[in-house]
Amino acid sequence: MESITYYIAILLLFILGFIVVKKVASCLIKSIVTIILLAAMAAIYLLYLR
Repeated sequence: MESITYYIAILLLFILGFIVVKKVASCLIKSIVTIILLAAMAAIYLLYLR
């Protein structure tokens, strides 16, 4: 049950990141947001789902 919560958190991060990237026009900012989201997803995976 605890793993489902983290999968939902990752999904929400992905959706929120997608919305932010669609709104922002600059390629540099898109890259930074993408890197931050990937780092957050990797941290959640490594800390909680392993």
